[in-house]
This record gives sequence, C-alpha cells and structure tokens, in this order.
Amino acid sequence: MSEVSTRAWTRPHDWAEVVIGVVAALSPLWLSTDTMTMWTMVILGALIAIDGLVSLAVPGAVYGEGIQIVLGVLLFLAPWVMGYTEFNGASWTSWVAGALTIIAGAAAMPMATAAHRTAMPH
Repeated sequence: MSEVSTRAWTRPHDWAEVVIGVVAALSPLWLSTDTMTMWTMVILGALIAIDGLVSLAVPGAVYGEGIQIVLGVLLFLAPWVMGYTEFNGASWTSWVAGALTIIAGAAAMPMATAAHRTAMPH
C-alpha cells in the first residue's frame, strides 16, 4: 500500500464518507420530510460523517470501516423500516447515500487493514 493510505487525513474513501454523511444529514433542509424522516436522516448522516472523520484521523482503525458499512445498510433500509417511502426525495437520498456509504466503506477496508498492519509493532 502507498504511504498515502496509511497517513491520517489523506484517504479519499473516508473523505467520501464524510461528504455523503453531511449531505444525508442536511438533506431534510431541501427535501420534503416529516419529523421522524428528518431525524432518521440527520442522525444516520451525522453518524456516517463522524465515523468517516474518525477513520480519517485514525487510518489503522479497521473497525471504523465495518461500522461505516453497517451505517450504510441502516441508511439504505431506513425508508422501509422507518416508513418514509412516500417521501420520494428522502427515500432516494437514503438509498443512494446508503449504497455509496457501503461501497466507500468496503473499498476503504483494504487500506484500513494495511494501515493497521503498518501501525502494529512486529
């Protein structure tokens, strides 16, 4: 793995996770939602962004990418589980942001694993 993948604040996948989380969290500002939908998107989006920031700060924390994938799955399933499929914009934002979060988390996993191995004393 390149040096870039093991240094803090340099991994593009983690930056993508932060941006995706911020967009999901702020999307109720421009989308039609009800209170429950708004809070679901704000909370899951904020958690995705925060986990992305933690992964950026601590590149060897492999668990962060696993958490990111779980959060992406939760956001993807939220329109059905939380019952807001009637809000098309919110639903599509959840589905797309959730899928992108899953993809970014899975793509970052090899870099996080390599950074973790590099950080471990031999």
